[in-house]
Amino acid sequence: MIANNSQRIGIIDLGSNTARLVILRTVPGYAYRLEDEIREVVRLREGMTEAGLSETAVARALFTLRLFKRFCDNYPVDHIIPTATSAVRDAANGPAFLQKVSTEIGLDLQVLDGEREAYYGTLGVLNEVQLDNGYVLDIGGGSAQVSKVRGNRYQKGASVPLGALALTEQFVRSDPIEPADVAAIKQHIVSHLDTIGWLKKKQPQAHRRLVGLGGTVRNLAKIEAVRQNHPLNTLHGFVLSRASIQETMQLLERLLVSERRQISGLSRDRADIIFAGALVVAEVMDRLQIGSITISKNGLREGLFLELFWHHLDYPVVANVRRFSVLNMARVYNYQKAHARHVRYLATRLFNQLAPLHGYGSPERELLDAAAMLHDLGTIISYDDHHKHSQTLIVNSGLPGFSPRETALIALLTRYHRKGKPSPNEFASLLSVDDQTILLRLAAILRLAEFLERGRNANVDDVTAVWDDNTLRLTLIADEYPAVELWEAERNAASLMELAFERQFFVESTAVPDIQFGI
Repeated sequence: MIANNSQRIGIIDLGSNTARLVILRTVPGYAYRLEDEIREVVRLREGMTEAGLSETAVARALFTLRLFKRFCDNYPVDHIIPTATSAVRDAANGPAFLQKVSTEIGLDLQVLDGEREAYYGTLGVLNEVQLDNGYVLDIGGGSAQVSKVRGNRYQKGASVPLGALALTEQFVRSDPIEPADVAAIKQHIVSHLDTIGWLKKKQPQAHRRLVGLGGTVRNLAKIEAVRQNHPLNTLHGFVLSRASIQETMQLLERLLVSERRQISGLSRDRADIIFAGALVVAEVMDRLQIGSITISKNGLREGLFLELFWHHLDYPVVANVRRFSVLNMARVYNYQKAHARHVRYLATRLFNQLAPLHGYGSPERELLDAAAMLHDLGTIISYDDHHKHSQTLIVNSGLPGFSPRETALIALLTRYHRKGKPSPNEFASLLSVDDQTILLRLAAILRLAEFLERGRNANVDDVTAVWDDNTLRLTLIADEYPAVELWEAERNAASLMELAFERQFFVESTAVPDIQFGI
């Protein structure tokens, strides 16, 4: 994304356990991307008493905030949004700490109350996950936020002192943890969740969903992702089952902290506090009678940013998360708009006309649409093997709003838009046998659309497909004879169409051949 009117926004999130700085480059309302991120474990709540934050914790926080400020100044960042959450708002010496940060560092930290923290976390989620009827759970170091969502909007939220670090400091007295301490933590969790009137135990409901964020939830997901040999490099849309959480909790409960640090997927600096946080996740899931939790990479920091990014909207959540996710990635990597849109148009026309043969509907059409928009992104790395680079960009960045299965299919469609026989490869664990057929047929359509736009001049205005039991005939509608497109389609796309639709494939044009082509 190269634009003269772009700006860099820095978001500082000083939490009870960790401090994070994210830097995003953005053109508000158009596109944005993460440019840099720094994470530092500050354990601000560690050793906190009635008198407030400890001197050691304050020193760690000041050192980190000074580092963040210098980093932003050197980058440079156009605008910094610095925030603090439960540790600072709960501490008796919180105001003195804020004054010290302002005087010594030049950052005026905005202390978020519990409901605002819940709101911004949910705002981040809703710009990544389409959530009509559900709940959002954010477990931090000092507190946990639970939010209720209706109609893809934040309805209400509550904050309770059930952070992973706070619970660990208050109740864990042995290594490994004693059963009596586990029982005490569970009782404490129940008593605080009981204060949220709308979070009483629910009857099972098919369409109710729970989305999770925060270090505890993401680390539980990472552990399971390693367990599954998850092939994507992102947790966008990863679904964590209650059974998986239970398996991990049983493992954590019996291990020493030093042994927990050897668990693949678990951050070493979170090994001592994750079990307490997992108990909160389990209790919330039990109350909501939900068997799985969907992971959101977005959270508080992204919510703060997206309020600014969508400031011109009535409500700062994009109407169609999936649509904007694809468009944002296309814009970030400087897609060739006219070419991508015409390939998408031709692919959609082919898909619709061939529907009686393939039998697919709007879900598959949306995957094809996304792949058509993103198929050439890899040229930003190199034209050579750009189909492979497109897959790499999608797999590493992820596509907010899409499930891991859908992301894998879109990435594979871009991978095979030029050549090769479509294969699930390393993504086989995410795909079913039926998905492999979907991949083959959609890749054939996308490849044909790509080569019908080989001249990148929209020479082919439209297509008409007819078929019988043995043949599939495509007629190109064009003002001028599409010699290049015919040649490329026959040479590069015909064989895959024949394989996908099990018919001999022919392509012709309504336009009269030019004599200079010897036809």
